[in-house]
Amino acid sequence: MPQKIVLVTGASSGFGLAIAQRFARRGDKVIATARRLDRLEQLAAENPNVLPLAMDVTDRAQVAAALETLPEDWRAIDVLVNNAGLALGLAPAPQASLDQWDTMIATNCAGLATVTRLVLPGMVERGRGQIINIGSTAGSIPYAGGNVYGATKAFVHQFTNNLNADLVGSGVHATCVEPGLAGGTEFSQVRFDGDADKAAAVYKDVQPLTAEDIADAVEWVADRPPHVTINYMVMMPDSQSFGGQVVKRGGAK
Repeated sequence: MPQKIVLVTGASSGFGLAIAQRFARRGDKVIATARRLDRLEQLAAENPNVLPLAMDVTDRAQVAAALETLPEDWRAIDVLVNNAGLALGLAPAPQASLDQWDTMIATNCAGLATVTRLVLPGMVERGRGQIINIGSTAGSIPYAGGNVYGATKAFVHQFTNNLNADLVGSGVHATCVEPGLAGGTEFSQVRFDGDADKAAAVYKDVQPLTAEDIADAVEWVADRPPHVTINYMVMMPDSQSFGGQVVKRGGAK
């Protein structure tokens, strides 16, 4: 299979790190981006196919400037993996932090849209490309405390669909990969402000998806032939499924 140029956001840990490592191991050229440049440089030291690139997706000017620094032979991006994102807090909406809401919207929605918009014209001009957005089952299955996080992932799902509506026949495709319960990353510790006990409780007595599972799915999508569009892919571990509707007994208070 021909070598690809793959740009991965949020590549310093978790899903992004596993995805970057997966493509680098098989010989693709990987542009690994994140805010923590030291971690990216460590990844590059272990993988000669990796180009580290400091990038905060919430800063449009910085993203544009960073992409302009790419060497000429790294600019023809074949696959964009919009992985950078986070969940903050699990408080019900009336008590939730507006600052946390703003950060999730800025990262999960605006940041993803910014990187996509800046990379997309080159793909269209070359007549080929794959955009893979990391969504979540939270985008379609609500749960208590998911409020803005779930809404941002609903945005990712619908943005992906609308990209495909705009890109039909262009040779460029978009896919939303939507994992359910996934462990072994910093995700839950970030959500609970570093509280390791709360994070561990999320995965108590279950075997969640792993970052490698997500990387495997992303690789499969990236390798589909040019005439195939995978609009979205929903993944859950065997220990998780759809729940019933919440019913509060005793009437409104």
